[in-house]
Amino acid sequence: MSKEWIRRKKPQFIRDVLRDFCKAGRRLEDQFRRFDHYGRLEFEALRELLGEENNKGLLWRLKDTAHHTFRSDEEERLVGQFLDWGVGYIFHETVKLKEDAYQQGAYAPWFREMRSQDLPREEAVICQELYQVVKQTRQSMQREIKRIRFIMYHCRRLFPIYLAEHRDNPLLARFLYEEEGLVREVFGVGYQDLVDALYNGEPGELYLQAARSLREGGWMEKAAKALEYAESRGETGESVLHEREIVDTWKKRYIV
Repeated sequence: MSKEWIRRKKPQFIRDVLRDFCKAGRRLEDQFRRFDHYGRLEFEALRELLGEENNKGLLWRLKDTAHHTFRSDEEERLVGQFLDWGVGYIFHETVKLKEDAYQQGAYAPWFREMRSQDLPREEAVICQELYQVVKQTRQSMQREIKRIRFIMYHCRRLFPIYLAEHRDNPLLARFLYEEEGLVREVFGVGYQDLVDALYNGEPGELYLQAARSLREGGWMEKAAKALEYAESRGETGESVLHEREIVDTWKKRYIV
């Protein structure tokens, strides 16, 4: 991949990083809450999230996209370097978490079964000692989950800082509009800080850009709805009037 090609695709990559961070964050937190409640994780869910070299999962693709996005910054912004490192750290920590989940799910029951059997004395002693190692995977998982949550928290703080310079990215606006529920779920109380950082406290700009992106993609009904949101939030400039003219012309032509 050439740096020039990456720079041309930068708006898409930035949208993809935020989108996949949110999707991966929601799936990870679902597993973490499961661990908080039941003391175990779903190995298959983590394996699917990570994927393999020849069939990369969501979290692996996020890591790769983050590398392409943040390492192609001409000015090498520190906030981008932090995000790049943070996403990579989450990926590698999840790899360890997956392996611990496998040990807990596959071998802990087997060791418990062995301990219940009438083994020769020396084998029983060894079994008990080895079982203590397997039991420690729970503590390892607690530490790994704590570290991932900590890094994700700081990534959520970093995104508004980084994205503040990408206010004019229509793909980003469209994602924030169409997946508002997902972003709110992942960012929580930090959601408004993210939107304010991007649009300087003018949420109507988000909906205007989303409307333009949807219209250019041929989704006219969705564009009209996004435009209504923009207008309801006080957007009245030339850009809004231009979009309104296009949408109204389309309505007259295609809607009876």
